[in-house]
Amino acid sequence: MKLLTKEIKTKAKKQYNKSSDLESQKVVAKFFDPMGSWTWYLMNLGDDEDYAWGIVKGHEVEMGSFLISELESIRLPLGMRIERDKFWSPLVAKEVYDGLLEGKHF
Repeated sequence: MKLLTKEIKTKAKKQYNKSSDLESQKVVAKFFDPMGSWTWYLMNLGDDEDYAWGIVKGHEVEMGSFLISELESIRLPLGMRIERDKFWSPLVAKEVYDGLLEGKHF
């Protein structure tokens, strides 16, 4: 499965200049480890279509950068890989961040 569709790329690139502002942008995609607890919520994407910024839920909930190429390179047991939530609908980033801090699942 492709992590980035053309639509996701377009939406995420439009928000690139908003950096880490949670209130003025949306989480446009969700990527997850189907065998673990890590999840990446994409807010914006650089012109290179690799450098991404968003919310990461791993051991903690934090905001930061990640590389799409790194997510794509992860090989999990049983041939599994990092997946994109095909049913994700964009949400305001602040709602996602605050919800994750409160223990909600998206």
